[in-house]
Amino acid sequence: MRTTTAALILCAAAVAAPVSALAEVRSEMIEYLSDEVPLTGYLYWDDSIEGPRPGVLVFHEWWGLNDYAKARARMLAELGYVAFAADMYGNGQVTDDPGQARDWMQEVTSESELWLERIGLALSQLQDSELVDPAKIAAIGYCFGGGTVLQLAYAGGENVLGVVSFHGSLPAAPEESFGAIGPKILVLHGQADSFIPPEVVTNFQNKLEEAGANWEMDIYGGARHAFTNPDVGAYGIENLQYDAQADARSWARMQAFFDELFSH
Repeated sequence: MRTTTAALILCAAAVAAPVSALAEVRSEMIEYLSDEVPLTGYLYWDDSIEGPRPGVLVFHEWWGLNDYAKARARMLAELGYVAFAADMYGNGQVTDDPGQARDWMQEVTSESELWLERIGLALSQLQDSELVDPAKIAAIGYCFGGGTVLQLAYAGGENVLGVVSFHGSLPAAPEESFGAIGPKILVLHGQADSFIPPEVVTNFQNKLEEAGANWEMDIYGGARHAFTNPDVGAYGIENLQYDAQADARSWARMQAFFDELFSH
């Protein structure tokens, strides 16, 4: 684990400590299969809370299920949710190499049935937990994971109330999803993300309108891709840059979104 990711966890714990001094976040490794591909996800929860509570899926960046995605799942548990950090690649595949990450991501995204199957498998792991209220489930994702939660919404998002995309790819809603997008959608996007041209953003927004989706998009001026990840400078890619203000504001916006989703 890199030092900055460790600091992210410690900072979140320090913030939560005054209001939940007795809380203890626990985790469990969960192994499951996609055909014959072994997947390994991680469930996080606050052991001081009794009874079922809302559950949140966490989908990783294109690097694989690394410490950053697990840290975000732990932070969700500290907020009182049960969080499941899903594995979309299998076989323990995690990398720092952009070319390898791209190949693994494309193996999943090029086959929509496989992509949706692994989303559904992750959802089942969360739903099956006795700690989770199955009527109160949401999903968040980062980069590749941001596009993944949008695919979940476009597929109807059965039993999922809402999804949050952090600096995700912005695949446009397909025509077959029009009128059938169930979850509310929150998109948190960096204005200076050169991976997502302005015309892609415009088309994305227009298709959500045509689809009749319940959606919102917050755009952070000057923020680049992966603006929530304090480790991202280590990858040596110019368009990847941490932005502390956009990170804090987007996390707060997610919390307000969940408060609304789970209030009933």
